[in-house]
Amino acid sequence: MLFASLLRNITRHGALCLIDSRGKKHIFGDGSEPVCTVRLHQRHLDFSLVVNPELSVPEAYLEGGLSIEDGTLYDFMDIAARNFKRLEQSFLFRFIKLFDSAQFGQYNPIKKARKNVAHHYDLSDDLYDLFLDPDRQYSCAYYPDLETDLDSAQLAKKRHLAAKLLLEPGQKILEIGSGWGGLGLYLSDVEEVDVTGITLSVEQHKISSARAQNSGRSDRVRFHLQDYRAETAKYDRIVSVGMFEHVGKRNYPEFFKNVEARLAEDGVMVLHSIGRLNEPHAINPFIRKYIFPGADLPALSEVTKAIEPTDLIITDVEVLRLHYAETLKHWRERFMSQWDKAAKIYDERFCRMWELYFVLCEVGFRHLDLMVFQIQLAKQVDTIPLTRDYMLDWERRQTEKESGKRRHAA
Repeated sequence: MLFASLLRNITRHGALCLIDSRGKKHIFGDGSEPVCTVRLHQRHLDFSLVVNPELSVPEAYLEGGLSIEDGTLYDFMDIAARNFKRLEQSFLFRFIKLFDSAQFGQYNPIKKARKNVAHHYDLSDDLYDLFLDPDRQYSCAYYPDLETDLDSAQLAKKRHLAAKLLLEPGQKILEIGSGWGGLGLYLSDVEEVDVTGITLSVEQHKISSARAQNSGRSDRVRFHLQDYRAETAKYDRIVSVGMFEHVGKRNYPEFFKNVEARLAEDGVMVLHSIGRLNEPHAINPFIRKYIFPGADLPALSEVTKAIEPTDLIITDVEVLRLHYAETLKHWRERFMSQWDKAAKIYDERFCRMWELYFVLCEVGFRHLDLMVFQIQLAKQVDTIPLTRDYMLDWERRQTEKESGKRRHAA
């Protein structure tokens, strides 16, 4: 059996049992945890799973041709991720990658960008309520320690970003990719600043605008439904969280040229994005096809190369390694506990697709060199204080303020 032969050649860690379509068992691995048994229900999968397994294996689970009989989908993908580097070394895998156009970067004009955003972010509001925190932060949280709950970690992320922006009263802030408005509203809450958020998601724009109106801050917090390339004003501060992944490698130079044009001479920009710890690589084909069409995950070398021709100076880089793995773990556990509700909103196939999404991404951050980076940019070398102490000092003061507000409210 071809698929069994592939698994035998690459599986060294974990304990995996494969039951083929004829009922024959194949055992792989060293017997250590995680432990999982999978069954194939269709004979043609013996061949198709060997061709581009990054895509074909998740698709088989999605369509019901592959099922988990012992353990969980997470256990199966955890084993696969722990052994993935051996798959990458195979001739067939490297041959297939030669024809993967995503390795050259996604073409992402404005019309296509809007369509790609709608594919994911204009889904039912009820769906996101099943697993996100109350502020609907849909990006990597910041965990001071592993005991921190999701809601607190998302608040810590907003606080961490605000510290790097060096906010002062009266500043004009641009948020590129403003989501459901949580970060923009937070920035306006911690300092008397004027915030403009832009998004391509119709649903996110509707909700964020309503939140600004209901907060009584619509005079200094507003959200526009537009592409970042259409913005023309100057801003003291620019922040972008979880949007750069959708820009496309081909468009990185254009993105930073736009940031350069929008940022004041004494301005500061903070970019928060998923990236890679290793060399440039195409995004997972299942995630690209089913979850985030048009997405790309950059290596830091690709980002710095696009920044270098501009007048922007990299003043700080922070790599968050396992923070997104923990965020995705919390999202996955919440989603799985609400499976029946999600199935009523969509269907069982959709639930399997999103289970795959959460699992593939989480194991990617634990085992496959994915990370999140935060890059701080300025135009003048003396805009940022000499040491990073200002970040920690501001975060400590802001944490005390927020704790005091909670005690007072209680």
